[in-house]
Amino acid sequence: MPYTIGLTGGIASGKTTVANLFQQHYNIDIVDADVVAREVVQPGTIGLEKIVKHFGKSVLKANGELNREALRSLIFTDKNEKAWLNNLLHPIIRHKMKQDLDKITTPYALLVVPLLVENQLQSMTDRILVVDVSTEVQIERTMKRDNVSKGQVESILSAQADRVERLQFADDIIQNDNGSIELLAQISKLHQHYMTLCQDRKKNPSKGDDKVAE
Repeated sequence: MPYTIGLTGGIASGKTTVANLFQQHYNIDIVDADVVAREVVQPGTIGLEKIVKHFGKSVLKANGELNREALRSLIFTDKNEKAWLNNLLHPIIRHKMKQDLDKITTPYALLVVPLLVENQLQSMTDRILVVDVSTEVQIERTMKRDNVSKGQVESILSAQADRVERLQFADDIIQNDNGSIELLAQISKLHQHYMTLCQDRKKNPSKGDDKVAE
């Protein structure tokens, strides 16, 4: 696999914006866990076949695609069913992400995983980059973006790692409370550092990494 930067952060932290800026300005390839999660349940996949076998055809749309809302309603209040689904899909998603990373041609790759810490996927990365925002900003952005109540956002946040826990795993941090105004400067600094780390690895694969100074 290429040198892999695990990009993570809480809801509405700006992970997608950051990943897109790396790609747009430096042509860095991205493997996005959310995209992979949709791909592994497309019609004709073993993932969808097993889901239908377990839950029945009520989880399918008329065109044969997975009806995500129907599936969510089945597992929302049933921890056992949710655990069954996670046990099925997580290994499939991890395998597909590894396959996608093996195809990367850029010096390093961004592996975008919203629940990287929660699902203990650190072993798939060489470094972890956390996009960090205050809880207040997360709530405000999510309410505006998804048109949901403050209570609903707080419920989502309670199911994720809190900021302190997530930041404990961070090798690098992007602060995104102010939106895109200051993002590119931080990304540029990190890109140069990651390129140096990639070059160092080629020269000496056993050499350790250093954090970017905050």
